Amino acid sequence: MFQQNNMQLAIRIPTSPAQDSSQYMQVDQSDKSLVMSGDMQNGGFTHAEYIFNFSKKLEEDLQTFGMKIKQHEDNIKFLNTQKKKLDESILDLQEFHFVILGKYHSSGTPVAENEVHSHPQSEEETMEQIMQQEKSAAGIICRLNTHHGIQAYNITLTKDVLGIVARLGKVDDDNLGRLLSEYLGMETMLAIVCRTYDGVKMLETYDKEGCINKSSGLHGLGASIGRNLDGRFLVICLEHLRPYAGDFIPNDPQRRLDLLKPRLPNGECPPGFVGFAVNMINIDSTHLFCFAANGYGLRETLFYSLFSRLQVYKTRADMLQALPCISDGALSLDGGIIKANGLFCLGNQEDVQLRFPKASMKSSLPESYIESERQMKELKWKKEKMIEDIKREQALLNNSKLNFDRKKAEFLKFLAESSSYAAQQQLSVKPERLTPR
Repeated sequence: MFQQNNMQLAIRIPTSPAQDSSQYMQVDQSDKSLVMSGDMQNGGFTHAEYIFNFSKKLEEDLQTFGMKIKQHEDNIKFLNTQKKKLDESILDLQEFHFVILGKYHSSGTPVAENEVHSHPQSEEETMEQIMQQEKSAAGIICRLNTHHGIQAYNITLTKDVLGIVARLGKVDDDNLGRLLSEYLGMETMLAIVCRTYDGVKMLETYDKEGCINKSSGLHGLGASIGRNLDGRFLVICLEHLRPYAGDFIPNDPQRRLDLLKPRLPNGECPPGFVGFAVNMINIDSTHLFCFAANGYGLRETLFYSLFSRLQVYKTRADMLQALPCISDGALSLDGGIIKANGLFCLGNQEDVQLRFPKASMKSSLPESYIESERQMKELKWKKEKMIEDIKREQALLNNSKLNFDRKKAEFLKFLAESSSYAAQQQLSVKPERLTPR
């Protein structure tokens, strides 16, 4: 006779996913034979086997989700611990900054605050040239920065903006700055540089028909300060640039790229070769390390993308003689420009108004201060990446918990249906009649 308890699987249901995996639903193997033997007597072997196998699969699924939950919880705990260590290291460096600056000023060294915060006159002139482009996106950004100072970069719209190409690099020679600026062109010199693509999307939004929304982004910001944005403008996204993948010149505080010098067919370096344009740009120390979202500095991302292996020669004659070993264009200090292989710029040199500013005298701040500033920049970048990792792990944890709850509900529903089936089987079995002998 088929017994009701033959259909009762010995299964323990966890009250929460945090329980140990050994406490998840266990199916008593002996019950399988009971169910199968009981059901075989009533022609129900296939359904009984299905009940057992499906319950086993649900049990394994719950165990899998439980292990994933535990893994994500452990990852979040570890990342929070590492983030706390980074916070402590950043605080230590900030304290070190104050100590160094205190000793520096108390030593009687004649410096002022402008060595750390303000810009030399040549850079102010570059800023004025940009602001004269009143209807340009760069002009709006610079005007906002001038009127609101550093608070401009706390605005959601512009917090991801690093600056304008013309203001992110300096040169040691005015003539070189003019040539490099002419090579790039006004549109590129006025390009806005963003760290991430999310920052790019903030600058311009669109309606359902794909038309520009003039009340938001830079268009809305320009209108709010009386500078209506007109025409197209370039935006460079650092995280989408392919960075330089080679080595850097050892012990170079400017982290110049260790590019192979050009060689003529005879193996000698071309006469008059001065260097590569990408290495002739001076970059502020705060922009040399971990300034892009992917951890690279401006030289190996922005300026390598703009100049690549653009070569610089003393004279046009030197440049033309070196044609066999020029692959990514060249400049000569007397005005010659080769944009790319086979593309020569002829005619008189343009009178470029907007150009890279001339670098100021080297700061007399202690090397220890500059090094600690670099370390702080790197630590802050690591902290930002750590926060992103924590958010990602939290999202995965929430998803695993949701899947666990759904699978648990499915399991409970299956148990209820199995019990109902067992009850129906019991009612359908008729008692055996005793035959008199």
